[in-house]
Amino acid sequence: MLDLHRLRLLREVRERGTVHATARALGYSPSAISQQLAVLEREAGVPLLERVGRNVRLTAAGDVLVAHAATILEGVEAAEAELAAVAAGRVAGVVRVAAFQSAVLRIVAPAIRALAETHPDIRVEATEAEVEQSVPALRLQQLDLVLGDEYVDQPHPVHDDLHREILLHESLMVVLPEGHPAAAGPEVALADLATSPWAACQPGTGHHQMQLRVCRQHGGFEPDIRYTSDDFVILLELVRTTGAAALLPQLARAHEAAGVTVRPAAGGAVGRDVYVLTRRSSTPAVHAVAAAIQQAAREA
Repeated sequence: MLDLHRLRLLREVRERGTVHATARALGYSPSAISQQLAVLEREAGVPLLERVGRNVRLTAAGDVLVAHAATILEGVEAAEAELAAVAAGRVAGVVRVAAFQSAVLRIVAPAIRALAETHPDIRVEATEAEVEQSVPALRLQQLDLVLGDEYVDQPHPVHDDLHREILLHESLMVVLPEGHPAAAGPEVALADLATSPWAACQPGTGHHQMQLRVCRQHGGFEPDIRYTSDDFVILLELVRTTGAAALLPQLARAHEAAGVTVRPAAGGAVGRDVYVLTRRSSTPAVHAVAAAIQQAAREA
C-alpha cells in the first residue's frame, strides 16, 4: 500500500526541483525527505528518483506515480470536503487562501466578512503571499485558492490543472511626493523621472520586473531603484519622505495617502489584471469562497 504522505513528498520534489527546496518548503531536513522517498521506492518496487549532478529528477516510473498521485490526492480532498458537508448539512470546510497585500485588504477581507453571514460553516484561512510563491503551493494542495496579479506584457505560466478567472483590470499610477514638479500637469511623462530615485517591490516579483520594463520601454532610462518592499504602505511612506517615485496599482489606494500626488502615466504606460486561481477539482466550499471574492472584487 502506497503512503499518501510520501506521495505528496514525491509531488513536491517534482514541482520544486530538488530535495533541499522541498525540505525548505515543508520545514523538514533534506535527510528526512530522502528517507521518506527511499521508503516510497521500496513500496513501489522500482526506482523513482535518479541523481543528476547534485540534484535529483524523477525516473519514468516516478513520473507515472506522480500522475496517479495527483488523481488520488484530489479524490481524497473531494471526499473529505463532501464528508464535512454531509456532517454539517450545508457547504462547509476549510479553505486556504493566499493573496498579495492589496488584494488581501481590498478583496479577501471583505469577502471573509460576507462569508461569515452567508456560509458560517466555511473556515477561511488567509495569508499574504506573492503569486510566484503561492501557485506551486496551490498545485500541491497546500492552498485552495490564490489571488494573483499579472502585468501587461508579463504573462505568467499557464497550468492545465488550474482554473483562472479575471477579477478586475486596473491601471498603474505614478506616485510622487506632494509638490513634485513632474506632477504639475494631468499626466506624468516617465522620461521626466529619469534622475529620480525609485521605490519598488522586491527583486524577483512581477512588480519589480514591471517597473524596470516600463521605465526602460516608456521612459528610455534605467531606474535607480533605491528602496524595496512588498508592502505598498511602506512604499507610499518612502515616496512621501524620501522624494522617490513609484508605480502603484489603483488597489493600493495611493490617492487616499497624505503627502503624495497620484497621476496617470502619459500614454497609459501599463496596467495589470487581478485574477483568482483554483484547482479544477475544487470543492463546493472553494467555489463559495471564489464567488464571494468575485463579488468583493466588483465592489472594490
